Amino acid sequence: MSLTSRAATSLARQTGRQLAARPAASFQQHRNAANVAGNPNESHAHVTSPFTRGASGRQDTTVIPSFKRYRAGNEQGNKVFQYFMVGAFGGLTALGAKDTVQNFLVNMSASADVLAQAKVEVDLATIPEGKNVIIKWRGKPVFIRHRTADEIKDAENTDWQKLRDPQPDSDRVQKPEWLIMLGVCTHLGCVPIGEAGDFGGWFCPCHGSHYDISGRARKGPAPLNLEIPAYDFAEDNQVVIGT
Repeated sequence: MSLTSRAATSLARQTGRQLAARPAASFQQHRNAANVAGNPNESHAHVTSPFTRGASGRQDTTVIPSFKRYRAGNEQGNKVFQYFMVGAFGGLTALGAKDTVQNFLVNMSASADVLAQAKVEVDLATIPEGKNVIIKWRGKPVFIRHRTADEIKDAENTDWQKLRDPQPDSDRVQKPEWLIMLGVCTHLGCVPIGEAGDFGGWFCPCHGSHYDISGRARKGPAPLNLEIPAYDFAEDNQVVIGT
């Protein structure tokens, strides 16, 4: 007999054995199902369901199972521990936030050299009448003009209501003889020249802006008057620029 014939014969025998065993297994399954249907209590005797109602054995899905064995022995002690942990982590978080904000404010605050220039004291006794002095304050030039009586009269008699930036001279000075303002042109930020221009005040050669003896824009592209910084007279002959 050849090898192919032997393999075919072996496969036929194995298939026959499987077909012969199927009826017996099917019969056993049918028998087991019949036993379960005839006596349900016997098949579930070893299971205790949490969803039973009394002695009837019917299922009740509204019954809540008991989880007592999963709970801790002292529920009050657990709550105290939880509150303690929440409070401790909350305190640590607050301390961290405080330290972060404090470091941020320290880094953003002005340095010592900037604070040193926040205020500038000027001795006015050294400025003669009719002269200009330029000082540096916060990186910007400041013009201090000791005006004469004629200059004060000319500044006060100007029809300021017709100017492009209407402002009376009294709003620009604390003392009529002292004019203090930033030396920055309001057009493009150049530094005007003192005692020059068509109005006896300041002239910006960059684009031809003219300011009068009160620092008001009178001619050229400058849209606004020269800015007046915050200052205060500490004494009669001493002024403090800056706040």
